[in-house]
Parts: sequence; structure tokens; C-alpha cells
Amino acid sequence: MSLNNIDRESGFQELILFVRDQIREYKKPITRETSIENDLGITGEEAAELLSSFAERFKVDISRFEFKEYFNDEPTVFTYTRKLLPFTIGHLERAMIAGRLDDEVINS
Repeated sequence: MSLNNIDRESGFQELILFVRDQIREYKKPITRETSIENDLGITGEEAAELLSSFAERFKVDISRFEFKEYFNDEPTVFTYTRKLLPFTIGHLERAMIAGRLDDEVINS
């Protein structure tokens, strides 16, 4: 394992600790493939707060992130669920490495 892989794994573990701190009730394993909305149940305002805290904690520019493409609004009686693009913990990891979160980083 190269030093880069060790650093990357250390950063990933730091990300997992951050996510667990944000969503204390989720006890299942979190992997790079874990969907933030579908698996963790984070959507709407909670997702916006998570991303804002993530950006601040890891110094990631999220200004070009298209939130509505990846997350539903807060659920209500009249909630319309639309087809969303997948968004995972792995995407957050890529954003940490790139220092920004946008379609180019997500699709890399």
C-alpha cells in the first residue's frame, strides 16, 4: 500500500466519523457505495445541513453542486418523489480530494 493509499484511507475514515457524528442513529456499516439519501435517509434540509457542515469541515467548495439533482425536498403529505441521480459517501470522498463538489468531480 503506497503512502497515498494510506492517506486516502485515513481521510475516508475521517469522513466516516464525520458522517456518523452527523447521523448518530445509523448503526450499519458505511462504505463508499452508501447512498446518502436512500441508505442513510438524509434528504431535504438535513442533506443541505450535512453538505454545509461537510464543506466547512473539509474545506470543500460546494457552490456549483446541483442539490436538487441529488436530493428530494423535505417530505410532506404532498411530496412528489422524482428520479434522482445517485449520491454516495464515495462522492463526498472525491470532493474531499478535489476540494470541490460539482458534476465533474461526481462523475469522475
